[in-house]
Amino acid sequence: MNIIIAGGTGFLGQELSKWFRRKGHTVHILTRKPKYRDDHYWDARSTGPWQQLLEGCDVLINMTGKSVDCRYTEANKKAILQSRIDSTTVLQQAIDQCSHPPKLWLNASSATIYIHAETQQMTEASGITGDDFSMNICKQWEAAFFNKANPQTRKVALRTSIVLGNEGGAFPKFKQITRLGLGGAQGRGMQMMSWIHIADFCAAVAFIIAQEQISGPVNITAPTPVLNQQFMQQLRKRCHIPFGLPAPVSILEIAAVLLGTETELMLKSRNVVPMRLLQEGFAFQYLAIDQAMEQLIP
Repeated sequence: MNIIIAGGTGFLGQELSKWFRRKGHTVHILTRKPKYRDDHYWDARSTGPWQQLLEGCDVLINMTGKSVDCRYTEANKKAILQSRIDSTTVLQQAIDQCSHPPKLWLNASSATIYIHAETQQMTEASGITGDDFSMNICKQWEAAFFNKANPQTRKVALRTSIVLGNEGGAFPKFKQITRLGLGGAQGRGMQMMSWIHIADFCAAVAFIIAQEQISGPVNITAPTPVLNQQFMQQLRKRCHIPFGLPAPVSILEIAAVLLGTETELMLKSRNVVPMRLLQEGFAFQYLAIDQAMEQLIP
């Protein structure tokens, strides 16, 4: 296949490009800072020479968006939203100009679109979306993606949970604080954590590409969310750290300011399950959190 990854220099984009190249596919990256032969400049806001790559390609994957691992100042909130809407909108414009548009367009989204839920599981069909900054970002992002039907292009929104990998994302930070003795429960520790191993993330994307009947929003997460306290307990075990100081909300608020992030990333209960993937027969390699951590921390 000929695959285009917009915003492909981040953690997930790099892992996907490595995955597909190992399988023998051609991968081109759209990025603001091209470094390699298959990198192509785009500013994620306007059309340009890069759009020629979309003509007749098999798959377009858009992973573009400012990281939410920051303080939610007005400037940052504007940039978080605008980076997602602008990139999605300009890709739509480019596809509209194609004689032979991409067969499939996968657009990043987030499991954060669902409400804080400790007991009720969120599926694509029954999940409840609410009204706060993060959920509204996701809703506007998906609206920009789905607001126009493209008869020749199948569209899937990837509602992705925390992806566990050693090369980026949140997991290296979790390991770091655990090894510093700070790997206790965060807040009450009763918030659910939806997660997926990086290998299953890449395999799920490949599965969606192969299954032409799949369209619309898809939850990309393991079917076994765990309590935050259980997640941290398993992490301490793998890191051979016998203790972990708990972090009450008041301490987390101070730490978040010092680290330039938001407590929502640690305290929101994401109880999300991948019903669409399960119904279509996707087989997860890592179903249990201890199994995933054993592979990541031998």
